[in-house]
Amino acid sequence: MTSVLVVDDQDLVRAGLVALLNAAPGVEVVGEARDGLEAVHEAARLRPEVILMDIRLPGLDGVSATARILAGPDNPRVLILTVFDLDEYVYRALRAGAAGFLLKDSPPETLISGIQSVARGDMLFGPTITRRLVEAYTSTPPAEPAPELSALTEREREVLRLVGTGMPNGEIATRLLVSEATVKTHLNRLMPKLGISSRAQAVVVAYETGLVRPGR
Repeated sequence: MTSVLVVDDQDLVRAGLVALLNAAPGVEVVGEARDGLEAVHEAARLRPEVILMDIRLPGLDGVSATARILAGPDNPRVLILTVFDLDEYVYRALRAGAAGFLLKDSPPETLISGIQSVARGDMLFGPTITRRLVEAYTSTPPAEPAPELSALTEREREVLRLVGTGMPNGEIATRLLVSEATVKTHLNRLMPKLGISSRAQAVVVAYETGLVRPGR
């Protein structure tokens, strides 16, 4: 059973989401929140596996709430709800560590499968969407890779670069002539060095540091 916290400032929308999810097999809504501050409090109190987070919230917005929640000791998966599929708020949410995003007009079955997907540790959206967001909102990258990459080994840099292009672990393993488990090991080692915790963040960092160049 996947525990979910629903965060939305519109009472009718939130009630509809709660009713929909509680009727779905394998999903249990353990709490609700009307704004970002309440979301941070309820996430710490209830410790849900997945947080369905509206990106536009009064007071503390969904991006800031996501950052605060993921900076805590727990590690829930945050699934962002947004009206537009290409939005600066979505990019900021990915940078903060969100596991993915869904459009608010998505069909109910897409919402339910999305929650189950991120609960398993997957990213909800494909690498093409990730790259499109990053290319649209990342400032011009430096001419040379940024200094923070100096903590990485050459192989870790190469893995990060390939992740940044949207390549899945299996293809990375084939390209580097290693096992998929070895690729995962490199990812698990490089992420703490860069202060990140998700694959989406790795894609963003690869662009921001100039390891991957927009449009290439």
